[in-house]
Amino acid sequence: MGFFRLLIAPPRPSALTDMPATVNRFLCRKGYTAITLFGQLFTREEASAERLNRKYDALKNHEMIHLRQAQDTGNSWYRFYLRYMWYSLLALRFFRKQRNAAYYLNPFEIEAYGHMFDLHYLDRTGGKASEWRKFAKMSLAARLRYIRKNNIGL
Repeated sequence: MGFFRLLIAPPRPSALTDMPATVNRFLCRKGYTAITLFGQLFTREEASAERLNRKYDALKNHEMIHLRQAQDTGNSWYRFYLRYMWYSLLALRFFRKQRNAAYYLNPFEIEAYGHMFDLHYLDRTGGKASEWRKFAKMSLAARLRYIRKNNIGL
């Protein structure tokens, strides 16, 4: 499915049980291994896409957590991305000089990075990923302390 088709008529997050990976170097920028956009995984390299399509590993788990988060935000990719951008902008405003702060202080990323190596996280939570709500209620300073304490990014 082409990106513009995904943008115009994306599948509802609840309609997806898996997300196929394809190569798109434009959408998956340097420094990132994969990005989830509207239920599709994009990678920079063919080997990464093949691995994501055949093996459930930490990276696939990270991206599947984002799928479950989209289900938790009204089962809408648009609501998920609007909130994602909002939280990133808030962090960027306060931590302009901290490289990647807007990314790592985002509540969605805190949950995804915090549980990406726990391949049974989604099984234990009944397929739900709503811990981001707890992080969204924290101040940015508290989030920063949390990610430093738990070795998440930054």
